[in-house]
Amino acid sequence: MNLLKFAVFEQQLKWLALALGLASTVSIVQGWQLAAMLFSLPFCLIWIYCAWLRTEPQLKYINVIFAILYIYGIARYFIIQA
Repeated sequence: MNLLKFAVFEQQLKWLALALGLASTVSIVQGWQLAAMLFSLPFCLIWIYCAWLRTEPQLKYINVIFAILYIYGIARYFIIQA
């Protein structure tokens, strides 16, 4: 997949990331652990994509690490709830 394919939507993706970040923060304050992770994962994925567009390695790798942790947390949540 060509990473520049969605570059024209970068600003809209950043606004979506802002909304996801706010939703994640509200979820944390309310104590909704799963919702916080579900909002945070796409937030991280958007910023990984935007960092790849701008070649910002620190931002890219920090968000890759957080995305992996959110995937682990979501999987663990469903395994423990089963």
